[in-house]
Order: sequence, then C-alpha cells, then structure tokens
Amino acid sequence: MVGNPAATILEELVETLEDGREGFRKAAEKLEEDGYPDLAQRMTRYSDQRARLSAELREIALTQGVEIEDEGTVAAALHRGWMAIADAATGDDPHAVLAVAESGEDHAVAEFEKALQNDDLPADWRPVISAQADTVKTAHDEVRALRDQVGG
Repeated sequence: MVGNPAATILEELVETLEDGREGFRKAAEKLEEDGYPDLAQRMTRYSDQRARLSAELREIALTQGVEIEDEGTVAAALHRGWMAIADAATGDDPHAVLAVAESGEDHAVAEFEKALQNDDLPADWRPVISAQADTVKTAHDEVRALRDQVGG
C-alpha cells in the first residue's frame, strides 16, 4: 500500500502467512498420498493456524480502513511456491517434504522479525505481531524437529 508503511507491513505479513497456509496444505496433501497421515494431519493444523493468523491481521487492517487484497505481489507469488519443491520430491520421502516446509518457515520467521524491527510498526500492533511471531517460530521449530525425526 503506497503511502502507508504500517499497512505495507501488514500486507507483507499476510502474504507470508498465506504462503505458509498454502505450503502446509500442499505438504499435507503430499504426505497423505505418500502414506503419512499423522504428519499430514500436523501440516493441516499448521495450514489452519496460518489461516487464523492471517484473518487476525486482516481484521487489524480493516480497523485502520485498509483492505488487504488476496492477490499479492510478484514476490509473494514466488514465495507462494515454497512447496513446489515438495511436489518434485521423488518417492515417498517425508524428510524431503518437511525439509522444504522448514525452509519456507525460515522465510516466515525472518519476515516477522523484520516487521518487529520496523519503526513504522504501530505500538498497538506490536503485541499481536509479537505473539504471532512466537507462534510462527514455534511451528518452525516443530517442523524442524519432525524433519529430524524422520531422518533423511
């Protein structure tokens, strides 16, 4: 959003969360079809979590008179493909899928850290963004632990 740096921060975070939502959805599909229903269920929960976080940020934006569009930037479209590599993973290797998911989550953690360091982030938004950053970091760490558990 041109001219409103705070709105731009929210837009970028929503795009990041939507990337994660879609990526985790794709990971769940891949893991389910490869015979790993427990891992698929975890990825579905992360996808649902991202949808909730995104909706929360959209609500904040609306209270400020900013509507975040569903179409993203070209960069967002590229990030939305963070699970494309999982589609190319050969065989039924859950490690490969989880490794790609963890890599995508590296991006999400970095985006939240960047937002929290941005002086344009309004003080009244910080608690929500900080709590979401903690949620994203926890999911990242859980995905990494799952990846390490399945080996590779």
